[in-house]
Amino acid sequence: MLPNYLRFLIFMAFLGLSCSTKEVTKMTISPEEKIKFMTLDPGHFHAALVYKSMYPEVDSTLHVFAPEGAELKDHLARIRGYNSRTESPTAWKIKGYTGADYLEQMLAQKRGNVLVVAGKNDQKIEYILEAIRQGIHVYADKPLVIDAIGYQKLQLAYQMAEQKKVLLLDMMTERFEITTLLQREMSMIPEVFGELENGTAADPAITKESVHHFYKSVSGVPLVRPDWFFDVEKEGTGIVDVTTHLVDLIQWEAFPNQVLNTTDIQVYDSKIWPTALNLSQFTQATQKPIFSESLTKYLKGDKLEVFSNGEFQYTLKGKHAKVRVVWNFQAPEGTGDTHFSMMRGTKANLIIRQGQEEGYRPVLYVKLLRGDSLQLTQAVRNTLQERYPGIDLQVLPSGEFKILVPDKYHKGHEAHFAQVTAKYLDYLRSGTLPVWEIPNTLTKYFTTTKALELARK
Repeated sequence: MLPNYLRFLIFMAFLGLSCSTKEVTKMTISPEEKIKFMTLDPGHFHAALVYKSMYPEVDSTLHVFAPEGAELKDHLARIRGYNSRTESPTAWKIKGYTGADYLEQMLAQKRGNVLVVAGKNDQKIEYILEAIRQGIHVYADKPLVIDAIGYQKLQLAYQMAEQKKVLLLDMMTERFEITTLLQREMSMIPEVFGELENGTAADPAITKESVHHFYKSVSGVPLVRPDWFFDVEKEGTGIVDVTTHLVDLIQWEAFPNQVLNTTDIQVYDSKIWPTALNLSQFTQATQKPIFSESLTKYLKGDKLEVFSNGEFQYTLKGKHAKVRVVWNFQAPEGTGDTHFSMMRGTKANLIIRQGQEEGYRPVLYVKLLRGDSLQLTQAVRNTLQERYPGIDLQVLPSGEFKILVPDKYHKGHEAHFAQVTAKYLDYLRSGTLPVWEIPNTLTKYFTTTKALELARK
């Protein structure tokens, strides 16, 4: 239960954020000042992916504050690997502090002006709040929060960030995936797409589904998961983790550049279910010979039940939406994580598939309902080609149209971290965020945490 004073502060924060409709000045970094990154407790490999590229405006000295252990070693090894690679090596100079008081030392030493956070999701909002109190900008991996209490603290964090004139942003890498970008672009061409249908529970207007895997390689190296990754009290259930990306994309595509708020949301169906791992699979993923004591509460017989899968349906401004996330242990050889997305318009459906037929690479298809193929051709070869030269169209025997995308646009998940980081740096230098970013971020986390509440009932 939150104390009364904190409830009052959160209420005032909500009022301030919901009533503001103009861009807020954030910049406290002058054009002459170098941006300096610090990393705190890097428990997730996404923290290292931020440093797979160099950024001209960022100081090459990286300060890391963390407890000792395998997670820190993995993080440092990945960055050193980027430094030593043959093609486009990075040049990060790592300076670190290790110890149980890593948070206190980061705040006391304040070696940088931007804090990168990617790790235990239950602790993340506390790190964010402490950094903002000290006037440190925060660049955090999703999810920022994993439950209703965390959501209330997030409202306070944004209020404090505005007062301190610092920038808090989560890494929405999926906005940079090319087929998702094109799906959004085409949905904004009424001659082709028409308008987004309202949809129904049985046939939503917009659907996002994602399949992930516990055991995989990152940057060519097998990923070793920390044992806490399988503890949903720390990582979050399937409802509040990967679904953060899916809900973000639904808002970003269905209502581009529009301010949304919690009154636009009605969650009406939600569920979670486990993926069962045997000891051999757990060991392969974590390099630990036995199930950790902290995970025994999730054991059912000789299997570890990880409640990483989730699905929920809701309406956003009256449009029915569905998100679904599934975690398997390992993808079949030659495959990987996959994504499915459909937007149903009055004139056409826009569908992203990433299956065997697509070579497990996302492909955008257009299924015309009442639309004109000539207008579709013009939209692709005129409107889209202006922004993405080389984009083209192919008619399939099924009657669907396949959007042909040159290889140069398929940058891959890891490369998206450099893209979203560059956008974050642009925001830092310009001093402003888009008017919709903060209210829509709060709406996003309101949606996921409400869905979790419903699933638990």
